[in-house]
Amino acid sequence: MYTVELYKADKRKKSGERLVKKTDHSTHSKTVLAEVYDKEYPASQGYRYEIHETMVKRVNMMGGREYQERYDTPRYCSPSSEAYWSM
Repeated sequence: MYTVELYKADKRKKSGERLVKKTDHSTHSKTVLAEVYDKEYPASQGYRYEIHETMVKRVNMMGGREYQERYDTPRYCSPSSEAYWSM
C-alpha cells in the first residue's frame, strides 16, 4: 500500500509549493503509480509528487516489540519515541 502526496508550485507560500492532496492507494507497484501521476499531473504544469509506503515498521521504546504505524505519525504520538512515553 502506498500514499501519494501531491504538491503544486505556489509563490504565495513560504516553501514555494502547497499540498494539493494526499491519497492512499492499494496498488503493489510503485512504478505503475508513478506513471499514472506523471500523466495526470505533469511537472511542466508545476506539480510534484512523493510516493511513500503507507505503513512502516518501528520498535516500541518501552517493550522492544516491533509494530507497524503510518509513515506520517507525529513523533509525539509514536510509541517508538521518548516524547510519547514522557507525557
